[in-house]
Parts: sequence; structure tokens; C-alpha cells
Amino acid sequence: MPEPLPADAAPPLNDADKRLSGALMRVNHVGEICAQALYTSQALAARLGPGPVAARERLARHLEAAGQEETDHLAWCKQRLDELGDRPSLLNPLWYAGAFGIGLLAGRLGGPVSLGFVVETERQVEAHLDSHMDRLPAHDHASRAIVAQMKDDEVRHAREAQHAGAAELPTPVKRAMRLAGRVMTTLAHRL
Repeated sequence: MPEPLPADAAPPLNDADKRLSGALMRVNHVGEICAQALYTSQALAARLGPGPVAARERLARHLEAAGQEETDHLAWCKQRLDELGDRPSLLNPLWYAGAFGIGLLAGRLGGPVSLGFVVETERQVEAHLDSHMDRLPAHDHASRAIVAQMKDDEVRHAREAQHAGAAELPTPVKRAMRLAGRVMTTLAHRL
């Protein structure tokens, strides 16, 4: 059962504000679809990878715990989309499959790289959520509360992954991740 939404109600929004909030929450929903795939595939790779079983299991449990919070985020975004009369991305199966493959690759590169991928992903998500806070209508308190809580959780996920032994990813990898994120958010905003 997901945690309740961070805010219960929002004042009425005009049609333009509803469309903007809906598009932004659709993008956030896609991000949570991707988070489900990433954490699931990274946990799977951790369990199947080399090294001591106890260390692999500890890493898998760490990833699954973060993924559980992402499940709450996914439910919040979907509920908010419903309230706004909007819909999830039509490309969600594609987003999930792509993110699953990327997470599996990151996970197969070993615990420190997998955790480094979590750190960089969450840092980029944090920046993305900051931009949504700037763009959401000021009176859309419900969407803003969801985004603020998601951001707090993502910052904590990055910090926990860092403390668990994350490796710093090379700059070209970070840039490729940012580019992929821009493509995803641009398409998800519309589709």
C-alpha cells in the first residue's frame, strides 16, 4: 500500500495550468517508471553478480528499499495525473524496457559502479525536480507537495548510495545520462 499523497487537495486550476501540471506530472511519472526498472534490474544484477553472497544480498536489499519508495512516488504521480484529468505517457513500456536494460548493465559492472549510477541518476533527478518546482503553477499545491517530497527522497537515495560505496562515474557517462534524460523528458512531456 503506497504512502498517502503529501498533499490532499489543491485549489482549482484553470485549463492552461491543468495542462502544464499534467504534462510535468506525466514526466515525473515516467521518471518513476524508469526508477522501478532501474532499481529492479540493478538488484537482480547484484544478486547474480560475482563476489560474496552477503555483500551482493546487502546491495540488492539497499536497491530494493530505495525502489520501494519510488513505488510510492509512482502512485502519487499517477493519482495526481488522474486528479488533473491527464494520462501517463504512451511510451511507458519503452521507458521501462530501456531503463531496465541500462540498470542491468550498470548492475553487472559491480556494486560501486551500480551505486555510482544511483548517485548520478538521483542528482540529475534532483535538478529535474527543481526545474519542475520553478515551472509548476504556484497555486498547484498538490503537485508541488508531491515534487518536493520526491526531491527530498531522491537526495537521500543519492546520499545513502554514496555512503554505501558508490564510485564516481566518468564525465562522458554523466553527459550521456543527461542527454538521455533530456530526450525522455521532452518526449514524455508530449506523449
